Amino acid sequence: MRIVGGDWRRTPVAVMSHEGLRPTSERVRETVFDWMTHLVGSLADLRVLDLFAGSGALGLEAASRGAREVDWVERDRAAAAGLRATLERLKAGPGRRVHTADAFLFLQSAGTYDLVFVDPPFARELQESAVRDVLGHLAPEGLIYVESPSEVLPSEVLERLGLVRVRSGSAGAVAFELLARAGSRTASLAKLTKEEKRALRKAKAAPSGEKDA
Repeated sequence: MRIVGGDWRRTPVAVMSHEGLRPTSERVRETVFDWMTHLVGSLADLRVLDLFAGSGALGLEAASRGAREVDWVERDRAAAAGLRATLERLKAGPGRRVHTADAFLFLQSAGTYDLVFVDPPFARELQESAVRDVLGHLAPEGLIYVESPSEVLPSEVLERLGLVRVRSGSAGAVAFELLARAGSRTASLAKLTKEEKRALRKAKAAPSGEKDA
């Protein structure tokens, strides 16, 4: 695996062979960080959380691009040790921490983050539960990245959680999306679907039923 951008661009990172370990592809990482650069600009002042870190690819990309702080959470001891070794080799410096812990237990005492990566083993219930728990630790203008099998989270789930899908894409059997709090400035940058655009145009074209006095 290689880091796509930033100070560590093109640096190879060893990935252990482990059942269920599925590093986010270079293509997806490049797309997602292009989105974030467009939405928030520099990552320099951001606090980042990489839950279910695995190889740590997403958090490594954020750190490479200058994120102020990055926390990786991985309960598998071997994977966590491998990530620590990678950070030591890269001379990552302060503000880069690997936690060998269960993601949900970690969140019980976590602080606030501007960007959270949620990429658990592919089970729909786990994605939803993780996003719900992350909300208590998300900055007002923060973003949540979610990676899922086949399909993004259902719209009714996002509505219930008070979230807006800002960007989404797919690559093979993987669906990925960026979410923001409804009503936030970041949410206002959401790209509307064709159906949403059509409905908005229809609403604007409809007569108000009122006449000028």
